Amino acid sequence: MKWNLRLAAANRGIWKASEFQRLLAQRGLVISAGKMSGLWSGNPNVIKLDELDIICAVLGCGVEELLLPEPETVPEPKPATDEHTAAAGEARPVTPRPRTGRSLPPR
Repeated sequence: MKWNLRLAAANRGIWKASEFQRLLAQRGLVISAGKMSGLWSGNPNVIKLDELDIICAVLGCGVEELLLPEPETVPEPKPATDEHTAAAGEARPVTPRPRTGRSLPPR
C-alpha cells in the first residue's frame, strides 16, 4: 500500500504539515510532531481507524484516495517443497500412540 496523504492534501490547497495538523486538532485529533512527520512524509508507522476517519473528514475524501494499492510489490508465491506440503493443506499419515500414559522419547 502507498500512503497518499500529501497529494490528497495538496489537491485541497493544504501545502504544509503544520496547517494540516491544526485542521486535525480542530476536529479533536491532536497529533505529535513525530507522528505528523510520519504521516506527511508518506511513511506512517501506525494509523488508527478513528484517526483515518478524521483525516478523511478534514480532507473531504475517502480512504481510496489515501491508500493506493500496489499489488505489483507483493512477491509471487513460492512452490511448496516436501517439508512444507503438510502446511499447505495436504494430509499426512497419522501414527497412533500407545496408551501407556507416557509419551514417546524424541526421535
